[in-house]
Amino acid sequence: MNSLKRMMAVLAVVGAGFTASNANAEVSYNVGFASEYYYRGILQKSSSGSAGMDYEQGGLYLGTWAADVGDGLEIDLYGGYGIETDAGFSASVGFTGYYYTGDFDDTYEEINLGVGYGMVSLGYSVGEWDGFGEPADYSFLEATVETEVGVYATFGSFGKDFDGDYIELGYGTTVSDIDLGVAFIFSDDLGDQAGGEGEALVFSIGKSF
Repeated sequence: MNSLKRMMAVLAVVGAGFTASNANAEVSYNVGFASEYYYRGILQKSSSGSAGMDYEQGGLYLGTWAADVGDGLEIDLYGGYGIETDAGFSASVGFTGYYYTGDFDDTYEEINLGVGYGMVSLGYSVGEWDGFGEPADYSFLEATVETEVGVYATFGSFGKDFDGDYIELGYGTTVSDIDLGVAFIFSDDLGDQAGGEGEALVFSIGKSF
């Protein structure tokens, strides 16, 4: 995974340069809580709190996010570059690393590609899991349709050494600057991982500032 780590280092250096030279850069923070923390159709933990920080300058983005996974924390580092046209077309390329302070899981590092138009977006990620000494390669494809009223649907599918699909149907809204969400998750070959089930109803609450 040397190429992934090099990309991450380059993004960090570029981000540091932008921070020093651009007064108009935007920094935001977020906190949240979910009745169950699911990621890509796989249960991570019930009753999980999270917090994160994001930096944006033009199309450049950098950020970090952490969540309680029971045995320590999951700490994510990510960065990349994205564009969006007036016609509604968007595209992005980036890197994401998932790291753990305990023994809940091992490191994942991946390259992320995305395109979108209007309500529809497609994402493709390719990466490697350290696997506690037995590395595995994986890919992940997701397609999302999101309406202007907050209703969305996502289909995700793993490939290479990983396997499994899921569908997520949800709704999100903001009330008095508080973000509220509810999602139905239907997993195929993913539900029994980490003690999850094939179906789940998840409630979430958060705030950005």
